[in-house]
Amino acid sequence: MDTAFDSDATRFLAALTSAFEDALPQAEVDLEGGILTVELEDGGTYVINKHAPTRQIWVSSPTSGATHFARDDGSGRWIDTRGGRDLARLLCDEIRAATGAELALD
Repeated sequence: MDTAFDSDATRFLAALTSAFEDALPQAEVDLEGGILTVELEDGGTYVINKHAPTRQIWVSSPTSGATHFARDDGSGRWIDTRGGRDLARLLCDEIRAATGAELALD
């Protein structure tokens, strides 16, 4: 197992969990076994998980669909493997548009 990837992904998922819990107290937020599930009040569900074989974080979004993110060694950010979008920015923008809430992510 790639311990650097596992450590980085675990830290990021924990930060996401806290950000979702703080911004959306009515949402169902659950992090278990490296899988973060966020059920919004309107019924939309995010599933965000670490995928060790590819060293990626995979996201299923009710807004943007399925996307894979790899860690950029230079910036330390999780970047879309196809479109170059930043995962934290994507989630912040989608949650703001869907709920009006602000996710506190660096």
